[in-house]
Order: sequence, then structure tokens, then C-alpha cells
Amino acid sequence: QVQLVESGGGLVQAGGSLRLSCVASGRTFSNYLMGWFRQAPGKERELVARVTWSTGSTYYADSVKGRFTISRDNAKNTVYLQMNSLKPEDTAVYYCNSVPPRGGYWGQGTQVTVSS
Repeated sequence: QVQLVESGGGLVQAGGSLRLSCVASGRTFSNYLMGWFRQAPGKERELVARVTWSTGSTYYADSVKGRFTISRDNAKNTVYLQMNSLKPEDTAVYYCNSVPPRGGYWGQGTQVTVSS
């Protein structure tokens, strides 16, 4: 059974940083694209960053480009999201999943709250 467990969220002031982690278990993701998604209150879930597990190539939404960095550690089966220069509009629950996302892979997510 695939399990994705997110952690690392919290409350930070605008301009601060957080590093999110997503530990994957239950299968290998070497042929997958993995992404970080977020969902703010009243809004749809959106993809913010994506990494190709095998090559490390990345994609970022315009709203986070230059501030967020996605990476993966093959040995630890873990995907990271380094978030710098955080803004109040980054406040959301952050999730990891494959890209495109699979319904059965959604975890609990981790809450990120950025105060102004």
C-alpha cells in the first residue's frame, strides 16, 4: 500500500522559510513525476512544483518560481520542498503526490501559515 507522509509545516512570518518533507513508502517512484500541491481555504488544489524522480528535472508554478525549490533523495525515498521568502498568500495545506495525482495517494498534508 502506497503511503505519502508530509511534514515540516508551521507558522512563520512573511519573508521566512520552511522545508517540507514527503516520505514515500509502499512502492518505488523511480519512474514517476512527483509534485507538491497546495490548497488554500476556498480554493482548488494546485500544483506548485514537480520533480522527475529519475532525472531531477523540475517545474515550478509562476507564483513560486525563484522562491521554492523541489528536490528528492533517492536513498531516503523522500521529496523536499524548500520554501523561502514566504508570503501570506502561500498559506495553505501542502500535499505531495504523483503527477498527475492519484486519488489513493493523498496524505494528510502539512499546514503552512504565513503571517503578515
